[in-house]
Amino acid sequence: MRGHRVERKGGRAAAALAVGLALALPLGGCLGETFQRGYVLPEGALEQIPLGASQEQVLIVLGTPSTVATVSGEAFYYISQKAERPIAFMPTQITDQRVIAVYFDKNRRVARVASYGMKDGEVFDFVSRTTPTAGADINILKSLLQSLQGAHIGLPF
Repeated sequence: MRGHRVERKGGRAAAALAVGLALALPLGGCLGETFQRGYVLPEGALEQIPLGASQEQVLIVLGTPSTVATVSGEAFYYISQKAERPIAFMPTQITDQRVIAVYFDKNRRVARVASYGMKDGEVFDFVSRTTPTAGADINILKSLLQSLQGAHIGLPF
């Protein structure tokens, strides 16, 4: 069978695909990344904290708070932030930041739970869907959320 050549269909296409993948793999690390900093709220955790629950129950469900406030009552604050980087060498951009606040009464029982974030530049409670009124608590929350914008929690960048 001299002069008879057998061509494999798709052989060149497969080789081209293999070369393309080999060239693309090193660039895969340059694609976007999402970072979770600070507290990661477990799925369904807030539903496990009914009004009247003890501080111990809150600690079991949510863990150690990021910070504790003792101004006019006691509150546990769980602080988190999500940031994205579209390409590996680009700076990160904050996409979401939250403060989960658990307020206690004088008997150290849960009086209220709130999930604060920034909406239109104002502190916003995503649980009750309201903007809190001014006071000592709102000042604490606003300073926490604003400091998150400049500081990085957890991961160094």
